[in-house]
Amino acid sequence: MQTTLLKSLEHLQSQTDLKALKRIQRGIERECLRITPEGRLAATTHPLALGKTLTHPHITTDYAEMLLEFITPVASDIQVTLDQLTDIHSYTYRYMGDELMWPLSMPCFVGDEQDIHIARYGSSHSGRMKNLYRRGLTYRYGGGMQIISGVHFNFSVPHSMWEALAAEDGVAADAEYISQRYFGLIRNYKRVCWVIPYLFGASPAICQSFLKHADSTLELKSLGKGTVYREYGTSLRMSDLGYTNKEQADLQITYNSLTDYVTRLRRAITTPSQRFAKIGVKEKTANGETEYRQLNSNILQIENEFYSPIRPKRVAKSGETPTQALERGGVEYIEVRALDVNPFSPIGISAEQIRMLDLLVLYCLLNDSPSLDWDAQQVTEKNFNKVVLDGRNPRLTLDDNGYDRPISDWLEDIFADLQALARFMDGPDQNDYSQTVAEHYQMVLNPELTLSGRMLAMMREENLDNSHLGMRLARAYQKELAQPLRYFSEADFSAWTQASIAEQEAREQEDEGTSFDDFLDNYFAQAKCTAADCKKASEAS
Repeated sequence: MQTTLLKSLEHLQSQTDLKALKRIQRGIERECLRITPEGRLAATTHPLALGKTLTHPHITTDYAEMLLEFITPVASDIQVTLDQLTDIHSYTYRYMGDELMWPLSMPCFVGDEQDIHIARYGSSHSGRMKNLYRRGLTYRYGGGMQIISGVHFNFSVPHSMWEALAAEDGVAADAEYISQRYFGLIRNYKRVCWVIPYLFGASPAICQSFLKHADSTLELKSLGKGTVYREYGTSLRMSDLGYTNKEQADLQITYNSLTDYVTRLRRAITTPSQRFAKIGVKEKTANGETEYRQLNSNILQIENEFYSPIRPKRVAKSGETPTQALERGGVEYIEVRALDVNPFSPIGISAEQIRMLDLLVLYCLLNDSPSLDWDAQQVTEKNFNKVVLDGRNPRLTLDDNGYDRPISDWLEDIFADLQALARFMDGPDQNDYSQTVAEHYQMVLNPELTLSGRMLAMMREENLDNSHLGMRLARAYQKELAQPLRYFSEADFSAWTQASIAEQEAREQEDEGTSFDDFLDNYFAQAKCTAADCKKASEAS
């Protein structure tokens, strides 16, 4: 075990009430496509009975009108989070008619790009901006890239744990210290995040129809009539077949401090891009009207366009950008974004995965985390890409501080530490975490037990195309999710629906007669400000 991790665990065991660890806070965001019974993209609009996607707290859409996004409230009990997510799925199914939820990360059959309808959020300025941002993504990267589904895992540790760690370091557990430790977590995550596609990558195969929407030269094999796959692949979603922005490499965003991260990210939303300038921002239509194509022609339209497998986050106040929120209060939680949808779960993620993620994130938090410059960060990304493409290859080696290290050897070391962390998390009376680590260690011994290995084995043994497997699972989960609510009530969902409709209508009425151009100009003027400058300007006005 690494010395820093051992010392931290010993200190936490002496200083922290183990019950405090049960107050780790989590939230899940799960994306999935609405599809027809024939396995095509749904052409219908978002069901009105589910409320307005602009303002609903738990049921919204991501890029496309048919790309659902389910968001759980923050909770500290894993089963509560799973019950909440299950209820959101079950309730949504009631209003989808005969449509199904696609259970895989990579899309079902994708025909013409015009079949991919950009999400609509109403006529308020904020709603129009969300739609226009997505239109810009279409022009920049193509619509096919935007209908890929994933699962985001939000995580924060209780303040009592921060106090214990700060005491060990001889400092106060203030916002600056917490942010510093979260950024250390992120650097270590970059070093070992290849573990996530190894264990939980679930997109080794895709529908061949997707290739015409992708700009990739990957070597793929054919499986069945309409499926292509990578022999040892784990997560084609996270390869260059998935959502990528090659221009973002030029930003050289690192994670050595909050200040540097914020500065570079803010620079990206103000730096012009020659490539995106060719798209144009406003264009004349055939009838002489002016139409927006994108929010602006900068490297990033807004900060959310920056793609990363992990993000430092803080809940933003009204009018704040993500970086302004971070400047104001420091890092509040982290968002892990490298997870494929788990096809063997009706809700896209399992309790076992959440426990493994808890342990991996704590492993990253409690270990020593030296600074990571751009060149070193590039090495971590190459390791990640190698596992995405060939993670189950028993001969695969990764770069560990300049040495080619067998992936199985590195996994053995990581799992030894995860076992110690699991005993710490279980305490004297439980073994959930220890059992989970033992189960996942079997995937280290046999890569074919991983999610990607199981998927390919099922397709081969049962002679299934990717689409046939997806449809079989979708129909099974539709039946399984036809169940009574577990955590929420009918009244909860009804209240959220009505409140979302009322709030969107209020926004639209408030914006009537005002200029959308002025709204955007004001937004981007504010976005350039630091949090302190914006506060001064607000107080002065």
